[in-house]
Amino acid sequence: MIELVMYLVLGAALGTVGGVFGIGGGLIAIPALGVLFGLDQQIAQGTALVMVVPNVMLALWRYHQRNRIELRHALPLASMGFCFAWIGSIWAVGVDAQVMRVGFVAFLIALSAYNLLRMFIATAPAASQMRYSWPWLGVLGAASGTMGGLFGVGGAVVATPVLTSLFGTTQVVAQGLSLALALPSTGVTLVTYAVHHQVNWSIALPMAAGGLLSISWGVKIAHSMPERMLRGLFCGFLVLCAVMLAFKV
Repeated sequence: MIELVMYLVLGAALGTVGGVFGIGGGLIAIPALGVLFGLDQQIAQGTALVMVVPNVMLALWRYHQRNRIELRHALPLASMGFCFAWIGSIWAVGVDAQVMRVGFVAFLIALSAYNLLRMFIATAPAASQMRYSWPWLGVLGAASGTMGGLFGVGGAVVATPVLTSLFGTTQVVAQGLSLALALPSTGVTLVTYAVHHQVNWSIALPMAAGGLLSISWGVKIAHSMPERMLRGLFCGFLVLCAVMLAFKV
């Protein structure tokens, strides 16, 4: 019973974080499961995805209610993300767990460095119209989907900073579009991990329930934050996740 409550509370905390940053909570759930519960990298990723998929569904709906997501932008991201996430997830389940963990840490460090660099470089203000559309949104969906399938994070952490810096969207719009990308890619990735028995369901299901209870609150917080603060917190969040996992390498 105590373990069940612990998983629910952890899921609620991760759901809030996922709502704030538009990533479903998986990025911090994976290092948390590895550090706190000693799960191998692939099992941590598969277990986190059980929480991420329903969280992404609810967060996507909440973001769409507050800031309408354009289907013409979401569709190429989501369709290409789905195809390449499937490829990435098949690749992931065959990689050595320790190698995968080192790769995940390197992935987080690269993302952190990129986001930190953006904090100190002057960028053009967000445009009223997206600077690029098809086929560049499809290219972004493919790259993000591959990373999402490989590391079980849905691709949103890749797509969000690229959408704000290169495509000229606001942080909130980028997070909404990234959730549209993440929904199909996390779904196909979860199925692949589950088929290969890389999910701990006894941990995953109560975490998913806790996440669903709290993610709407996280979305509300995101929409109340100043743009620069939200970007800064996102960068710090990536660094924290990298440090947590580095101790397990």
